[in-house]
Amino acid sequence: MSRIRQFWKKTLAVVNKAAIWSDRHLPPGVRSGLGLLCMAGGVVGFLPILGFWMLPLGVVLISLDIPPLRRRVLRWLARQQSG
Repeated sequence: MSRIRQFWKKTLAVVNKAAIWSDRHLPPGVRSGLGLLCMAGGVVGFLPILGFWMLPLGVVLISLDIPPLRRRVLRWLARQQSG
């Protein structure tokens, strides 16, 4: 398995766990704000703690607050986790 594929699998695992946790514990406005912060942190992903993994996490957190996107994202994450 290539290094990029391994990185992508690890990233999706983190995104999936964070999405499930935030869906259960955070109100919608906080989730969107956190998603925006994650996307902003992902833009400066070359810094040590912040990383490019924050971009997909931010997109997922924001999409959980938009009903048509919510269903798609949750299905996509379930498929990625099982596959």
